Amino acid sequence: MNNELMEALNQLEKEKDVSKDVLLEAIENSLLTACKTHFGKTDNIKAHVDRETGDFEVYAELEVVEEVEDPSLQIALEEARTLSGQYHVGDVVRKEIKSKEFGRIATQNAKNVILQKIREEERRVLFNQFDGKQREVVTGVVQRYFGKNISVNLGKCDAMLSENEQIRDESFRPNERIKVYILEVKDTTKGPRILLSRTHPELVKRLFEAEVAEVRDGTVEIRGIAREAGSRTKMAVASNDPDVDPVGACVGVNGSRVNTIVDELKGEKIDIIPWSDNSAILIENALSPAKVICVVADDDEKTAQVIVPDYQLSLAIGKEGQNARLAARLTGYKIDIKSETQARESGLLEEIGYDAAYEGEYDDYGEIYDGEYAGEYSEYPDEYGQEYPYQPE
Repeated sequence: MNNELMEALNQLEKEKDVSKDVLLEAIENSLLTACKTHFGKTDNIKAHVDRETGDFEVYAELEVVEEVEDPSLQIALEEARTLSGQYHVGDVVRKEIKSKEFGRIATQNAKNVILQKIREEERRVLFNQFDGKQREVVTGVVQRYFGKNISVNLGKCDAMLSENEQIRDESFRPNERIKVYILEVKDTTKGPRILLSRTHPELVKRLFEAEVAEVRDGTVEIRGIAREAGSRTKMAVASNDPDVDPVGACVGVNGSRVNTIVDELKGEKIDIIPWSDNSAILIENALSPAKVICVVADDDEKTAQVIVPDYQLSLAIGKEGQNARLAARLTGYKIDIKSETQARESGLLEEIGYDAAYEGEYDDYGEIYDGEYAGEYSEYPDEYGQEYPYQPE
């Protein structure tokens, strides 16, 4: 029986990661509980289970007296000397208690103590396991929808991906494997309550850490991320090694690395820009793919005046203001974007000392720039429907 007990404890330890010592302690407590149910009190009762063999003993410590007043605490000298002739009044006798004598109720209470301890330890182990993974990305399997919320199985327990943390218009099939960001882990009486996210900016960062070795080992550092989940992300990166191009490392050969992450995010566009400690250069980079004529940044007020060629204004602002909005979030600056014509009419060009040296240079299309652009650029509309300047969130 003891061998079977130890095998069962070893199996529980292996399957549920519950310590065998904790389970043996629970058995000891269950024996004391049974004694209390059977005798009414356990102040002088001890229980011990051998950690190696599984042998257990339960005994009562009784004081040797001439005349017994409380049988649960005392033993007569005459009876004690039947156990050993060396006992005297005042000695303490260890009298074995037979667990087979326990009644049905006492046995049931002992069983409940063991089961309760197993459940508590299982919850504690699960909580500690996932609490250590908080703010990390894990792979889960979609189980089912609860209204607009999604239950995701993480292996040993289920987690919840709420509607607010889902990317708009993103849908999943049952049993589909997805990567999710563990937003929060709460300890409850029913086990850990795990909240997931697909919209958090840290999800993108963790995906790059998993995909790009240079990010994982610290050679390339992600300095900032601004994200509108499901649409576009801007990420600023810097290299701690002068021989490593941070943008190229994240993009990969023919875009292999970034495309893997884009596929995981269901086609979300990702702009990767080089970080700069110079705020004006950082803002210029953040407004990519738009070309910038001039940036005047106030580091104290965290504001910036940006002038772009007339034909680049729509691109700089982006569809529904997205490009400028993400640039503002990424840099932390309030960005006011003006076209060259607007800046000239407002006197801003003269105020900042711009001498129009830009004119006459070649633009990105190989045309001499003369202040006007005769080509077409239809990706972004001319009407943005939002007011400027943008205030970063």
